Amino acid sequence: MKLPRKFYEPLAIGAPLPYRSLPRRLERVIHFIPPHVEKVRAKVPALVGEVDVVLGNLEDAVPVEAKESARAGFIAMATTIDFGTTGLWTRINALNSPWMLDDVVEIVGNVGDKLDVIMVPKVEGAWDIHYLDQLLAQLEARHRLRRPVLLHAILETAEGVENVGAIAAASPRMHGLSLGPADLAASRGMKTTRVGGGHPAYRVLGDPDAAGPARPGFQQDLWHYTIARMVDACAANGIKAFYGPFGDFSDPAGCEAQFRNAFLMGCSGAWSLHPSQIAIAKKVFSPDVEEVAFAKRILAAIPDGGGALMIDDRMQDDATVKQANVIVELAKLVAEREPEMRARYGL
Repeated sequence: MKLPRKFYEPLAIGAPLPYRSLPRRLERVIHFIPPHVEKVRAKVPALVGEVDVVLGNLEDAVPVEAKESARAGFIAMATTIDFGTTGLWTRINALNSPWMLDDVVEIVGNVGDKLDVIMVPKVEGAWDIHYLDQLLAQLEARHRLRRPVLLHAILETAEGVENVGAIAAASPRMHGLSLGPADLAASRGMKTTRVGGGHPAYRVLGDPDAAGPARPGFQQDLWHYTIARMVDACAANGIKAFYGPFGDFSDPAGCEAQFRNAFLMGCSGAWSLHPSQIAIAKKVFSPDVEEVAFAKRILAAIPDGGGALMIDDRMQDDATVKQANVIVELAKLVAEREPEMRARYGL
């Protein structure tokens, strides 16, 4: 095990110092684009002001014959577009694939100074992160990058979920974790072909009623357990948790409900795989105006965090001050990016 005092040392001579804490960024929506499709790349400049993160996807949904053109398309996109305060990410191919090494070497070599995060699919343990940590440090040193490229792991296997705490703590390069429900369902042997969201057969029944045969049923959340484990691992290590894809583009209400569950449990954002999901993610992962107003009342009433009092017949004390700070700090981030929300939040 690496000694704590060496945890934040660069892993290669000339590599930039690792971050002590994550950069302060709003990342409610990570919008996936296929960089091998030229007409989609042409729309990216318009997306830059609309989404918090643009991600060039090199893995799933890119045909084998298009892997190299996707990589080249991402490099061209990163080279020619000014992303400003919008994050620029890529999802590389899996570590055991024949394309991963060239993905990392070519992208970091050509556009490493513009790249914020590399998303890594099918991470199964800390060893996967350690490998990329060392490789990235060597590339950062070779190409004289001024800041480190961060890593974001997708939980897509049962082994990855089992090792989630070790993955989250593996490196100061860790940005966060995302739930990958489709591959995870297959890995676990779950009996569903849905990509995220619930299933109508996963439910509990109310008690039988002697007056009649009908029993009320309540659909449950297939992903509650995994999201909770992921959020705890991320919070314990000072990194971010994200809900991943919701595959049914015809069900915006279901998408919003799944995103909201993740938001309430502590996730910072979600993926959007279709333009219609951008507005949903931005809405859900921005705190409600009334919640912000109430949180501000708590902070004004207990400015030093001490004591206890009642506001609207609800007890407030040091614990609720901490909760209120979470909401207000997120509102400030949203307000910085969206001036119209600044006015609505009264910030």
